Amino acid sequence: MTGNIADKSDYRALGLKCGLEIHQQLDSKQKLFCRCPTITRDLKESDSEFFRFLRPTASEMGETDKAALEQSKLNRKYCYKGYDTTCLVEKDEEPPTEVNQEALDIALMIAKLLHMKPVDQMHVMRKIVVDGSNTSGFQRTAFLAKGGYLETSRGHVGVDVLCLEEEACQKIEDKGDIVIYSLDRLGIPLVEIGTAPDIISPAHAKETAQHIGMLLRSTGKVKRGLGTIRQDVNISIEKGARVEIKGVQALDILEILVEREVERQVNLLTIRDELLEKGASVFDEIFDVTYVFEKTTSKVIQKSLKKGKVLAIVLPGFAGFVGREIQPGRRLGTEFSDRAKTSGVGGIFHTDELPNYGISQEEVDALRKAVGAQEKDAVVMVADVEKRARDAINSVINRAKEALLGVPEETRKALPDGNSSYLRPLPGAARMYPETDVPQVDILKEHFTSIPVPELLTEKSKRFQAELGLSSELADLIVYSQYLSLFEELVECFKDGVAVTPTLIARTLTGVLPQLKRDRVEVDNLIDEHFRQVFSLVEKGEFSREGIDLVLRIIAQKPEISAQDAAYEAGFSGSDTTEIEKYIDDIIRERQDFVRQRGQGAVGPLMGVVMAEFRGKVDGKVLSEILKQKINIFLNI
Repeated sequence: MTGNIADKSDYRALGLKCGLEIHQQLDSKQKLFCRCPTITRDLKESDSEFFRFLRPTASEMGETDKAALEQSKLNRKYCYKGYDTTCLVEKDEEPPTEVNQEALDIALMIAKLLHMKPVDQMHVMRKIVVDGSNTSGFQRTAFLAKGGYLETSRGHVGVDVLCLEEEACQKIEDKGDIVIYSLDRLGIPLVEIGTAPDIISPAHAKETAQHIGMLLRSTGKVKRGLGTIRQDVNISIEKGARVEIKGVQALDILEILVEREVERQVNLLTIRDELLEKGASVFDEIFDVTYVFEKTTSKVIQKSLKKGKVLAIVLPGFAGFVGREIQPGRRLGTEFSDRAKTSGVGGIFHTDELPNYGISQEEVDALRKAVGAQEKDAVVMVADVEKRARDAINSVINRAKEALLGVPEETRKALPDGNSSYLRPLPGAARMYPETDVPQVDILKEHFTSIPVPELLTEKSKRFQAELGLSSELADLIVYSQYLSLFEELVECFKDGVAVTPTLIARTLTGVLPQLKRDRVEVDNLIDEHFRQVFSLVEKGEFSREGIDLVLRIIAQKPEISAQDAAYEAGFSGSDTTEIEKYIDDIIRERQDFVRQRGQGAVGPLMGVVMAEFRGKVDGKVLSEILKQKINIFLNI
């Protein structure tokens, strides 16, 4: 198969099974297992650092998780940046506190929205994580609710799991042997929501994720912004395998990811069938072919040979398949390379793409001869320090064997173009074991019942249209914006106003502010009180709605000044009626012939002249009324 599948019936025929895992940070004041604030910090504010090496441990049954084992092969050093808010719990130097009740109540509210049933008693578990994203080497997570559902346009989608867990550290920089993390994000409460594999198409996956996102935002108690919500997607097709793609941060790419993973699995199954038909095989013998490249002009290999070796394997019957495309721009050889990179090497070379990279045809011929490769065989090689090279080539051998079986189960990383790359094996049950430092929490039926269910954003949008007169587009913009709560507060504050309407408030928050951002104005300097002051001045007639943009720009540049001072600096001194009337009298006198000829029809043309003088200073309705009155007086003299 090549290209995308467009008809959903094709996905059914392929046996697509798809489910989502949504990870959403909660907007609680404190972290989940300590009392530190849930605010992100600028790295420049870091005032301390420390280092750790992490190793996987066996579970209570004596098993070690294979994903953790593979991660530990990298033998990395992890550096953690701390702040004046960093505590000993975050450093893993003292036991965690009890579960944050505020975060638990938010999670229970989300469970209600998803029609889920909470557990009677919540137990916290440890989930082994040795990639450095947690100082302790594990993440604390707790199963909270099950048995929920969503209604979508494509039918019922079950919601099987809701967990309350702690957020990981934020990765700042990966230097290869050293990875730098920031501790400000570690411990922020989040919920993990897992759907049943009821999603039937890429478009359905996007719709389901959007619906869950709408429910989460409806609580008004989840964090907003880049990185605060992540989607993982589990995908399989008939005769394929379950693959988890992690780190989908934009819904726009979710649909493409599902399409591309289906395409990848179909192509891998096709490659398997053709390989078996040709009698392809994989052997474990590794050849040291360093001598073949002793005089090479390839800079990549020259660099590796200073401290390392070139190791190679022969893959009988694989010629032409290693270079076969399985996703746009990605080949079976790319899958081999991804596996090799888990050992710390830069990548692989294979004969389907050689000669290339400074490697000559003569060297390719010598390589094939050295390993005894026939015309139908492919050769794969790695150049690096011997241990890394050997680990990497063994990983390629394992992946080549999997190519003869079909699609391997694995965890993959979402790429910006909609493709995915190998990340690690799928974790097993061995990664989970009980957390003995955190007491269990009873979830009382009475408490769960007492938690309020918020108004859904979809319903709120309809109400804004009906009660406030917003257009459907503007209502949707404001309910999904970060300024929703401010909008509702301002509407209540100016409910008896004339100049300041709900539409003006909504357009300012969803139209003016984004434009200021595009102009690189520091809108984050604007606080709620600034908007109250600005709209109060508009309501009093100090300046018109056209002046809001300029006044906000000035306040954003000088957040310490008041809106009144900003209006004065903008030249909106609140022109009084006397000045306006005098200006209009002068205009009418200068154009009296035109006014006599057109009568009240002169209001439109002259309004443009008047507005040019008073735009932003006086509301247009006021100017229009004064102009009409003055023309009427002139005509009746």
